[in-house]
Amino acid sequence: MPTAMTVALAAGLLTATAPTARAAAGATLPFTSVEAESATTTGTKIGPDHTQGTLASEASGRRAVRLNSGQRVEFTAPRAANALNVAYSVPDGQSGSLNVYVNGTKLAKTIAVTSKYSYVDTGWIAGARTHHFYDNARLLLGQNVQAGDKVALEATNAQVTVDVADFEQVAGAASQPAGSVSVTSKGADPSGQGDSTQAFRDAIASAQGGVVWIPPGEYRLTSSLSGVQNVTLQGAGSWHSVVRSSRFIDQSSSSGGVHVKDFAVIGEVTERVDSNPDNFVNGSLGPNSSVSGMWLQHLKVGLWLMGNNDNLVVENNRFLDMTADGLNLNGNARGVKVRGNFLRNQGDDALAMWSLNAPDVSSSFENNTITQPNLANGIAIYGGTDITVRNNLISDTNALGSGIAISNQKFMDPFHPLSGTITVDGNTLVRTGAMNPNWNHPMGALRVDSYDSAIEAQVKITNTTITDSPYSAFEFVSGGGRGLAARNVTVDGATVRNTGTVVVQAETQGAATFRNVTATGVGAAGVYNCPYPANSGPFTLTDGGGNSGWSSTWSDCSTWPQPGQSNPDPDPARNLAKGRPATATGSQDIYTPGKAVDGDANSYWESVNNAFPQSLTIDLGSSEAVRRLVLKLPPSSAWGARTQTVTVLGSTDGSNFSTVVGATGYRFDPATGNTVTVALPGGTALRHLRLSVSANTGWPAGQFSEVEAYPTS
Repeated sequence: MPTAMTVALAAGLLTATAPTARAAAGATLPFTSVEAESATTTGTKIGPDHTQGTLASEASGRRAVRLNSGQRVEFTAPRAANALNVAYSVPDGQSGSLNVYVNGTKLAKTIAVTSKYSYVDTGWIAGARTHHFYDNARLLLGQNVQAGDKVALEATNAQVTVDVADFEQVAGAASQPAGSVSVTSKGADPSGQGDSTQAFRDAIASAQGGVVWIPPGEYRLTSSLSGVQNVTLQGAGSWHSVVRSSRFIDQSSSSGGVHVKDFAVIGEVTERVDSNPDNFVNGSLGPNSSVSGMWLQHLKVGLWLMGNNDNLVVENNRFLDMTADGLNLNGNARGVKVRGNFLRNQGDDALAMWSLNAPDVSSSFENNTITQPNLANGIAIYGGTDITVRNNLISDTNALGSGIAISNQKFMDPFHPLSGTITVDGNTLVRTGAMNPNWNHPMGALRVDSYDSAIEAQVKITNTTITDSPYSAFEFVSGGGRGLAARNVTVDGATVRNTGTVVVQAETQGAATFRNVTATGVGAAGVYNCPYPANSGPFTLTDGGGNSGWSSTWSDCSTWPQPGQSNPDPDPARNLAKGRPATATGSQDIYTPGKAVDGDANSYWESVNNAFPQSLTIDLGSSEAVRRLVLKLPPSSAWGARTQTVTVLGSTDGSNFSTVVGATGYRFDPATGNTVTVALPGGTALRHLRLSVSANTGWPAGQFSEVEAYPTS
């Protein structure tokens, strides 16, 4: 039988069914989400919008419902439920509440809403603006609702923008395990009034090798726990046992065997201060530990993991409303598995591996559901060895981020770049990718980034689904602007639907093989292939077969395609070769092939000396009707007159070349600008232009400062 998972996407509900031969992307969740814009409302629907800094752009599905006081939104319950979680936003500095109605009857309970945890500013992060507009609030209804019942939310005392509602059937509180040590037996206060820090410490000390029990209630901790090892911390369920703490465990090392499960840790972090360890876990739980069934909210980071966390398992948790990362494996993570988690509204990368000090090795992010990281990526892999990113569902990234980033951005040293095999398999990306205000161009849904060093690892991207990306599907870039190579990449099996601009956005030198990649609803063109800097070298796309729907190439590297924009009408006077990838049989010293297409007649390509024939080849990006070539040498009078014997060849596939103009001597003379024009026969169509030089009377090498190709005679 097929397996099914219900997730919230553009509107209403989407049920994704996958055959048992392949797991569905994302986590198996205990709740069902319903988008507010799909419900009945007396308020105003906002969006869609992808503009950084707007309420709609940070919303699930890029749409939400704005309620003025007294207005309501009414959901149809999609399942039996006795609990409700609401993602919402209120204007900065305000607070209020949501009245709750079930089938028209107002409940005595209300949902408090506040801007306290929202509107985060991180001015030290280039390109960031005020963000993190939304928050989450939950309520046990005190009664059961059935599928089809009407549940309404009414704004009071504030304007409230409602994004999404999660309906959940919460099980009753679990019972205390036999032989466990209850924190209340050590003096913990379940009312949340007293300070329970010491009681937790005493219970941990008493329960070595056993279980610390956290009964139903609310417990306030005023400082962090340390020395946690060889113990299980267990609650009655994340809706029943709640710890109020912004710094729960903070320790640099542990002998391990720590198991934390089935309660909530809710902090009071309202701003992001990177020097503060305002995290659920900061440091190490030690080897063979686990974190499961947790509700983590209002912290800087859920888990910031350093030191020895070998074979740690983090599974079936909820991460909500962090001001920075949800989880970061900050180096030295070996065999760590992060799976089955739900993450919403993170203030930086939702899940990250950062190989600082020591590499993350053989670790994985699998079957996680990630939505609305409002600054940075859904999943980011910064370096590491033999890493796996599999079967994740990621939606609605906002500023400075992709759905998935595979990157050699180091941030600081000592950094360990990507190595071994990086497996990116079975992921689904929905409305991911964003405009990067620092680069002033977009980031793709899935980004491979040779930011600080060339990518030498084998990057295998398989069985990917990319839907409604506002910009590109796959991006290859060297984010530091140095044109470092992104190579050894294979994309095998992908479905791309309704991408805003292009399927492939190649902005640096390198190479990738694509096979079995199908695209529909492509906004502008199939490929944008414009490596930067222009003379850094080509990005080679190899067609491995089975590709369809994205064969066209964006024609103008001086402009960025905009969402839904088709290729511009070609300028008949344009130089088809300018800025295009150039290669040669050889180069002398610094006189590299890219200098012949950089638009500067004073720089030049020079071949290996005393080794005729030598050739220069330029990839025009797509098959073009070329009628005229203009060949130049530097105009300075220091360049004496000379004759070069040149054969012009052309190819449509880069492998099979035919002669367009036979070997001819062309006279370059500074008295006439050191420029010659070569007329090509009518009907000439080529993508790869090759100039083969067999003689030069002025120097024993082939030389061109500019090669210009024009579609007009």
